Amino acid sequence: MALEKKVLEKLAEILENSKYTVVLSGYGMIIESGYPALRDGDISYDIEQKYGYSLEELLHSSFYSTRKELFFDFYRNEILKPLDIPPGKGFQILKEMEDEGLVGQIITRRIFGLPQRAGCKNVINLHGSVYNNHCPHCGKAYPMEYIRDSTKVPLCEVCNTPIKPDIVLFGEQVDNSVITRAAEEVSKADVLLVLGTKLSSALCRQLTGYYEGSKLILITLYPHYSDKLADMVINQRVDDTLEELITYMKKKRND
Repeated sequence: MALEKKVLEKLAEILENSKYTVVLSGYGMIIESGYPALRDGDISYDIEQKYGYSLEELLHSSFYSTRKELFFDFYRNEILKPLDIPPGKGFQILKEMEDEGLVGQIITRRIFGLPQRAGCKNVINLHGSVYNNHCPHCGKAYPMEYIRDSTKVPLCEVCNTPIKPDIVLFGEQVDNSVITRAAEEVSKADVLLVLGTKLSSALCRQLTGYYEGSKLILITLYPHYSDKLADMVINQRVDDTLEELITYMKKKRND
């Protein structure tokens, strides 16, 4: 459903007048790109039936430490396999908005690197990225493909130590320097654009407290009681909304 013209006008005006806009990109954006909702009831159940453990157990730091063969079996099949799906329209438009100076920083907890793969440059991955991996012993870096193409536990070519994906597993803490950097970005924003998540989500609870502005814009498909905390709410798909917005702004510029 198309947005009312007055809503588009207001949204465009806010972003055009913003000196620094920070985006919090949530789970909804990867779902719109076609990635599986691993915590969805049916998918979560299927994973537990297939592997004998829950998603949280399989992606736990202790599981990586003690059950590496099963950890990597799950990791290759369920986490890395969807990477064949390219970034969706929403991420492509964020890249365009970044190029035009409408977005200064993107922050996400998602680990699939979709903003960067769409071409976005200013991205903070709070929980790391599946595209970065290293040897915990000697520090040698490895690409995602090294793990994807392995058939057993991927070992370091230098010291034969099992490789560690550079993502935050359950039971691990986010690097304090990464949180600090994200908090600093949010604190200097005059517009905070929250996309594809609830304001009660972990991402928002972690960062919105640092926001000192008065233009918190929420774009997410499903209404939630926490929507009242936003200054402007659009309950619609993120990708469709951003497409309408960028089309409107281009037309306005050319008229």
